[in-house]
Amino acid sequence: QVQLVESGGGSVQGGGSLTLSCAASGYSYTNGCMGWFRQTPGKEREGVAGIYSFGGSTKYADSVKGRFTISRDNAKNMLYLQMNSLTPEDSAMYYCAAMGPCAWWSLLQPQKYSHWGQGNQVTVSS
Repeated sequence: QVQLVESGGGSVQGGGSLTLSCAASGYSYTNGCMGWFRQTPGKEREGVAGIYSFGGSTKYADSVKGRFTISRDNAKNMLYLQMNSLTPEDSAMYYCAAMGPCAWWSLLQPQKYSHWGQGNQVTVSS
């Protein structure tokens, strides 16, 4: 059974940084694509960053390009999201997600993902 467990959320002032981590188990990790998504109340879940299975190609939402970095450690079955220069608009529940081998264009599409973590709150104050 696939299990994704996020950690590292919390509260930070605007301009600050946070790193989210996601531990994956029961998952054919090295063959799958993974991503980070976020959601605020009343809004649809938004793709933030995704990383391809082989070669580590990445894809970012325009709103986070240059500020967020997604990475994965295949040896540790871990996924990370380094978030810098945070603004109040980045406040949301953040989710880690995984799927099997994927097309690069689908990395930020939540409907393509089959496994989800429980979510981790990030709050950025002004």
